Amino acid sequence: MRRLARRLIIAALLVVGVWQVSAALYIHAKARLAQVLIADAWSKTLAGEQRARPWPWADSWPIARLRMRKQNVDLYVLSDATGRTLAFGPGLLSGSAAPGEMGNAVISAHRDTHFKFLRDARAGAELELQTANGHWHRYTLDERYVLDVRRDRLVVAADRSTLTLMTCYPFDAIVPGGPLRFAVIAERVPETARHRCSVSGHTC
Repeated sequence: MRRLARRLIIAALLVVGVWQVSAALYIHAKARLAQVLIADAWSKTLAGEQRARPWPWADSWPIARLRMRKQNVDLYVLSDATGRTLAFGPGLLSGSAAPGEMGNAVISAHRDTHFKFLRDARAGAELELQTANGHWHRYTLDERYVLDVRRDRLVVAADRSTLTLMTCYPFDAIVPGGPLRFAVIAERVPETARHRCSVSGHTC
């Protein structure tokens, strides 16, 4: 009986392990495939289509493209950040500034898929954000925070053009969710600074 019980426990553990690995692979595959479909919708957006949906039943649409070249990051940002939307890509938090505009644009995504790269993001890193008119805005990563949503609030001056990328924390947590958030704040590089740089022949 003990031998049988041992075998049953081992079999149960194997089943649970296979199920967890399969679920993780499915989540990552879905995240990658969704970005391919969203990329097509983004092309339509750049061509002038309003609220181009990546699939017929989608309740969100791409509003920006986010790149971090040094970490090979190229993502499409969706128009909201609900739990359902974040399975497919980063989303803009309701009430935050529109990407590229004055104020703080807050974009959220899952720590184990689209925003996994934030773990290695360091001050001084450069981000690029393309808006629906095709214009690219450049940002420099300035600050990193760990926030507890039960008591902390992220306060950014309204007269600055900033980009905040936020995800759950810690990155290696076994159980998803929790009260901690990891946030990086990037400051937009002024157009005048970029113009001076391009005229002088330097890369900036």
